[in-house]
Amino acid sequence: MTSTATAAVDAREDANLTVAYADVKAEMARTDNKVALLLAFDGAVMAGLWTAGTGLSLPVVAVVVGGVAVVLLLASVGVLLAAVRPRLGGTDHCSFPYWAGLTAEELRADMRQDRRPAAIVTLSRIAVAKFERLQTAVDLIRYAAIPLVIAAGIAIGGAL
Repeated sequence: MTSTATAAVDAREDANLTVAYADVKAEMARTDNKVALLLAFDGAVMAGLWTAGTGLSLPVVAVVVGGVAVVLLLASVGVLLAAVRPRLGGTDHCSFPYWAGLTAEELRADMRQDRRPAAIVTLSRIAVAKFERLQTAVDLIRYAAIPLVIAAGIAIGGAL
């Protein structure tokens, strides 16, 4: 391969690494935004359930079935919080927890290396784990809708 061809391959690799790094960071940010929205949604639903449960005279069966929905929503909250929990291991050689353990001189030496490939792999694994937790939380929220509809039916039926 000629030096011009090698330079072109190196430039393409550099550009691809830069794009991949930006993409994975953007995916993580999108996941965090979705988690924040779902946490707010869970909180609003649980606040509404609390208001209905304490402000209305509901049949015991409706309260019990509604309680199942609350348990599922609380499980969703736990999974969502796990999705945004910081990873502070610092063993990946490509993130701020690792850099926090270095001296200024060690950091300068470390910055002489292109750590983007390792960072992309590490961040991609984190992003996949976040998305898996997000998926689980969404499933739990969907499952919570089933007992909510049943409890509402029981409450409406009991009010008639």
